[in-house]
Amino acid sequence: MAITETRALPAQFIEDLGTDYAKQLTAATAASQALPTSTFAPQVAGQTALQQQATTLAGQGVGSYQPFLTSAGQAGTAAGTALGAADTTLGTAGTELTGAGTALGTAGTTIGGASPFISAAGTGLGTAAGLTGTGTGTGTGSIASYMSPYQSQVIDATLADYDSRVAAQRSGVTQQAGLGTVGNLDSGRFGVQLGAFDAQSQRDRALVEANLLQQGFGQAQGARQQDFANQVGLAQGQLGLGQAQVGLGQAQAGIAGQQAGFAGQRAALAGAQQGLGQGQLGLGQFQQGLGQATQALGAQDIATVGQVGAADQAQAQAQLDATREANRLAAYEPLERLGIFGQGVTGLMGGYPAQYQFTSQPNPSPLATALGVGSTLGGIYGNVTGNSNPFKR
Repeated sequence: MAITETRALPAQFIEDLGTDYAKQLTAATAASQALPTSTFAPQVAGQTALQQQATTLAGQGVGSYQPFLTSAGQAGTAAGTALGAADTTLGTAGTELTGAGTALGTAGTTIGGASPFISAAGTGLGTAAGLTGTGTGTGTGSIASYMSPYQSQVIDATLADYDSRVAAQRSGVTQQAGLGTVGNLDSGRFGVQLGAFDAQSQRDRALVEANLLQQGFGQAQGARQQDFANQVGLAQGQLGLGQAQVGLGQAQAGIAGQQAGFAGQRAALAGAQQGLGQGQLGLGQFQQGLGQATQALGAQDIATVGQVGAADQAQAQAQLDATREANRLAAYEPLERLGIFGQGVTGLMGGYPAQYQFTSQPNPSPLATALGVGSTLGGIYGNVTGNSNPFKR
């Protein structure tokens, strides 16, 4: 059914511009639909070689400090053992020093115990010295002091017995002399015999007394000599005991010296053990610091390589984005140019009034058709680029 329609038509040059615009737009649309959208699709730059190296270094560096920490722990254990041994050795040295002090005290007591013996020996030797010489006089140490206090009584009793026996013998002689007088012996001869008897008796009596005195003297002299020998022997015995005490004290002092020497050696050993322990402790601390430094330096290297790799990746991403934008611009530049052209045509249509009217079948004019196609292309452009206005970048 035909419809009569009255429309206001643009000027002819505008109609011609619209017709040309529609042709160009149709061609550009066909060309843009043939373009591969992958050329301007978003792309992500992959990891660079440096980033991959940083990842590898990070993996390799995990636990790299552990051997150093293990060595540090072993050194710490060895340090503890050495320091403990040093404490034990010092304790033993202290015990030995205490024993040395005790032994020295005992030695002093023992040597001090020799003093009474030595003093007694001196006294005995002094007494013995008083028994040397001739022993004359009557003082202490003289021979007279060793004489028996009963010697005079013994002599008196012996002489009294002698006198009694001599008296009996003289009486017999007298009796014989008397018989002789009766028996023709003269008195002169009797007197001679009696005188001779008395003289002999006196000599014998003096000899008995002298023998008794000599015997007492010899016994006193022997006792004095024996006392001298006893005093010397006792002094020597006392001196020997004192010397033995001194020797025992010196032996004890020697033992104390040995114990002190052992204590000094142990103290030196303890010092060496302490030095070893301190060295082990320092080694452990060094190993620990080395492990921490290794980890820190490794992390620093990883960070440095990663940063450089990230910069390279960012540069590569920027290049991809720039290439994508360049591809997009190259692909849609004709459409954008036609869009600007279409806006100009639309502006002309609004600026010129219609020159005539006609009634016809409602077929669309070329300009309307072109504008409709342009609107469609604008929608397609917006769907592809995300920009609904093809004339706005």
